[in-house]
Amino acid sequence: MRMPKAERPVNTTDTTDTTESPLATEPGGASGKVQSLERAIILLEATADSAPDGDTASNLAARCGLNRATAWRLLSTLEQHGLVERSPVTNRYTIGFAVARMASTAGFDGLIRRAHVTLRRVSEQTGETANLAVVQQLGLTYIDEVTPPVVLAAQWLGRQVPMHATSTGKALLAWLPEQEAHSLLDGPLDAYTDTTITDRARLRAELERTRERGYSVCVGEMERNLYGVSAPVLGGRGRPFAVVSIWGPQDRVPESRFAALGPLVRAAAEEIAQAAQGAQGAQGAQGAQAL
Repeated sequence: MRMPKAERPVNTTDTTDTTESPLATEPGGASGKVQSLERAIILLEATADSAPDGDTASNLAARCGLNRATAWRLLSTLEQHGLVERSPVTNRYTIGFAVARMASTAGFDGLIRRAHVTLRRVSEQTGETANLAVVQQLGLTYIDEVTPPVVLAAQWLGRQVPMHATSTGKALLAWLPEQEAHSLLDGPLDAYTDTTITDRARLRAELERTRERGYSVCVGEMERNLYGVSAPVLGGRGRPFAVVSIWGPQDRVPESRFAALGPLVRAAAEEIAQAAQGAQGAQGAQGAQAL
């Protein structure tokens, strides 16, 4: 593949880096890491963070602390495997279809297992339903739920809900980059009840308040009688990968309880995030030992 002139590697003082082969770094040493693989993963994460417009190899290299020649070589390899795509018009890289294909086949058993104990404790503590939704390509899908014995289950598992009309959706939107949040709100904001926010300016203001307090709220905006609070589960780069919610009927979860439930759902989200990151660290250590 012939590289566009604007994106061709330039000479740098890091001559060792520009001449190494993609797998030149040995997996030995104190960390046991394969350096080229780690760099490729960092580039892939930076490319994902640049959505939806993507970014150039030069900018991605600068963001990741790599010289441009190394970044371009790694991006070219990722492109050959469909993990990133490069626009021939703008030379910007975006996440490739292969990533979406792999993500669609990934299971959530590990996340459910680690989060379920937190959901159960929150449900017991509040007497209300607690659930977990994961971020997917087109929005959020509920994957786990704990309901008190005295409360009828609402069967949210596997469901997707409108982003603007639920505390779950607003928790995701509030912590996404503005352009990504806008892409999830393509089309009109439908009204489901008389409290649904259908004006985009009002929704932006609500998302700002959500970020300030650390959790979102819903006052019967999708179903008139359902009220709740939600908080994002953030990854290492501060991007939400799941959302935790506490909700129930209006007579059990009135607005007057939001101030108490909000900090609880935020703490639950932080606990699940730490558990997920700890699991990733353990997997990384096992991988290093295997090498």
